[in-house]
Amino acid sequence: MNVSPSKLNTFLLFKLPSAFFCGVRAKFISDTTCVASVKHRWLNQNPFNSMFWAVQGMAAELSTGVLVMSKAKSSGQKISMLVATNNATFTKKATGRITFTCDEGLKVDDAITKAIATGEGQTVWLNSKGVNKDGAQVSNFNFEWTLKVKS
Repeated sequence: MNVSPSKLNTFLLFKLPSAFFCGVRAKFISDTTCVASVKHRWLNQNPFNSMFWAVQGMAAELSTGVLVMSKAKSSGQKISMLVATNNATFTKKATGRITFTCDEGLKVDDAITKAIATGEGQTVWLNSKGVNKDGAQVSNFNFEWTLKVKS
């Protein structure tokens, strides 16, 4: 499956409209890396004049989920995927444009290969860091994805 940022952003509009209307957008996708961003604005703010944590979570999850989704599709197998656990830390107010990067595509390859070979469900932890325009980290998200070959 050839996943491009424009195709993914159209997908967001129809399948994840809350993320789309909050301004979450895919910016870059490769075999190992996905970058998503979101800009602080009135619609996604919290009462403390910064971006609501859940909006950051949507962008962070997108950056990990795109890698899982595209690799599952390209495996040729029907693979179910689900976030089982997540955690996050916040180190600075999220204002302006926040960019989330996950560069752990190779971990997804390993988990999918193992799931196909063994027929057993696999888990993989993926990390996405959110940074502001100055390069300062504002948040750090971890998602535990479960992968299982459908029978």
